[in-house]
Amino acid sequence: MNIGFDAKRAYHNNTGLGFFSRVLISLLAGHYPENEYYLFNPRPGRSFHPNQENIHEILPAGALHQMLSAVWRSRWVTKDLVQRKIDLYHGLSHEIPVGMPKTGIPSVVTMHDLFPEIYPHQYKPIDTRIYRAKSRYACSHATKIMAISEETKQHIMQIYGIPAEKIAVIYQSCAPAFMIQEPEEQKEVVRRKYHLPDAFFLHVGTIIERKNLLNICKAMQLIRDEIPVPLVVVGNDGGFKEKVQVYLKTMQLEDRVLFLSEQLESAGKKPFVATDELPALYQLATAMIYPSYFEGFGMPIIEAMAGGVPVVTSTTSCLPEIAGGAAWLANPDSPEEMATGLRKIYSDPAFAAGMRTKGMENARRFLPEVYAREVMELYRSIV
Repeated sequence: MNIGFDAKRAYHNNTGLGFFSRVLISLLAGHYPENEYYLFNPRPGRSFHPNQENIHEILPAGALHQMLSAVWRSRWVTKDLVQRKIDLYHGLSHEIPVGMPKTGIPSVVTMHDLFPEIYPHQYKPIDTRIYRAKSRYACSHATKIMAISEETKQHIMQIYGIPAEKIAVIYQSCAPAFMIQEPEEQKEVVRRKYHLPDAFFLHVGTIIERKNLLNICKAMQLIRDEIPVPLVVVGNDGGFKEKVQVYLKTMQLEDRVLFLSEQLESAGKKPFVATDELPALYQLATAMIYPSYFEGFGMPIIEAMAGGVPVVTSTTSCLPEIAGGAAWLANPDSPEEMATGLRKIYSDPAFAAGMRTKGMENARRFLPEVYAREVMELYRSIV
């Protein structure tokens, strides 16, 4: 089978959508090597370097397509799909090319969330309009919709009026490396490289309002005199960091919240953690705290649990669904509830050990081989 992918985010996105794309493509190519995988990429990128022989990068050919690469990706690529005899096309994030049904090629679109529909005030008006147009078209015209959570499926049904039988819920998997226990010597190498404290709480995510870093800091303020453990923040500023820093300065809490990107930049280094060192960084943490207001999936929950790290997350959105009863759940508006969870994990070793065991068991729901099999079964059901 020749399978085509919209590979823009695989090659150009270093946040959740990019990781999702790269992990899925690599897993399918590894587990089902009998297929050929064609990655339609609008322009050369540096974020993806697959080494499987059955993965092929396809760039726009001809000066006009290269100059108008966005149009090529959203419309003209349909001719390339036909010419290369693609048997199935997968739009990996909320969209498929206009005119896809006319090609006769069955298609799948992955819907990660409908947040611009539900929370339009969180986005620029132009971005909301573009998202709505692309998502509505994709959900209406794709052969099948792949939702990454039951909550997303319900939103698609309620907002777009799509029948349930057109939507398959397939949970993502984190990269296999997160499911391997790192040896102590490797963890110490990572600790020294990033100047990490002996014990720390961890937050992973872009610093934007919905990720709720401000209330995490308020929870740290509540426990500052009881627990001598700082918070390490891994993630780039998405426009909310200044507000967080004002709070930290007002409360004289700057030394208890460490922005890893800042520390790296001040040392003249690249301001991000190497991907292959993230599992060890997670596993060094006393707990990972991720109390977002809303998420499409919440991958850091699984990345932490897979490595045996206790997790504090939200009572809202799809996060309880993904946490599967293995996390401490806190109201995202309640720093007090977050603080209680951090206290319990830090002060009660037996409780923390139980959370680690439950978390690792929950992470097995998201094993790479399960994920790859369910996606391939979806493909085969429509080809």
